[in-house]
Amino acid sequence: MKSIVIKKPNELIIEERDLPVPTAGEVRVRIELAGICGSDSHIYRGHNPFAKYPRVIGHEFFGVIEAVGEGVSSQRLGERVSVDPVISCGHCYPCTIGKPNVCTSLVVLGVHRDGGFSQYAVVPERNAWTIPDALTSRQAVMVEPFTIAANVTGQINPGKNDIALIYGAGPMGLTCVQALKGVYGVKQIIVTDRIDERLAMAAQNGADWTINNGQQSLQKALEEKGIKPTLIIDAACHPSILQEAISLASPAARIAIMGFSSEPCEIIQQGITGKELSIFSSRLNANKFPVVIDWLTKGLIDPEKLITHTFDYHHVTDAIDLFERDQRKCCKVLLTFSQ
Repeated sequence: MKSIVIKKPNELIIEERDLPVPTAGEVRVRIELAGICGSDSHIYRGHNPFAKYPRVIGHEFFGVIEAVGEGVSSQRLGERVSVDPVISCGHCYPCTIGKPNVCTSLVVLGVHRDGGFSQYAVVPERNAWTIPDALTSRQAVMVEPFTIAANVTGQINPGKNDIALIYGAGPMGLTCVQALKGVYGVKQIIVTDRIDERLAMAAQNGADWTINNGQQSLQKALEEKGIKPTLIIDAACHPSILQEAISLASPAARIAIMGFSSEPCEIIQQGITGKELSIFSSRLNANKFPVVIDWLTKGLIDPEKLITHTFDYHHVTDAIDLFERDQRKCCKVLLTFSQ
């Protein structure tokens, strides 16, 4: 089989590998589609502190079960599945309180263990979620990106009377827009970014108001309309954002931080306690695959609005280069895996 391997930072090859054999409790998935995420790019460029090399990247992938290991029912053969990349122990403290995404021995497919940028992948059976026949392959491969939105919104409990502000109109921000609008029916969603084309995508995905904070003051724009956001999601992950969010937030608001920044962040504690703000963080997903599959089945979200490009896996370097360079026209890039 062919696998996309990062041998070391900035060295990507398509390598011939032996067909993997599932062991007890595992299934082998024939990959049809995989999505490129910013973390894949970070591993490729050597900027992901959790990755070990060489590594088959890819944690957003969909395919068909074509072999099962011991203890797995043969009835699963032929199932269309989307794969949850989060592998947890099930018995540490985070796991016992429903947070396997921060398991003390966390393994993430495509990061700590070989992932889905391959013609075949072996994964734990419990991580292979059945996709209903009514859903397309392109919807199925987008389950994982939307679990990121499901995880953060599941913590902050959005309501119809909320006024939401989202920093960042990249894939993470846009999935949050769709979830807040389509699932929770949030009254008003404001998105801020520095790229006009991304803001146009935000509007297409359900944002009610977009603000280019590279061209105008976000604070002034909100003050002119008398708006104090009750819900703020940082999907841009710049260290300056948290303090601004604290300043802009309504009393009793919730602020959620997504992503990783290694740069220090300076905040004024009085702004938090004076308003009694709640601050949340969100990493990966905690058992959100069935949640997103249900959203898709009910038509509450539309992944097609995020997919802008598709490449055959042979052209993976072109696909990643486009993903990295063209933030104006490129959002979610998919790879197809022919056998």
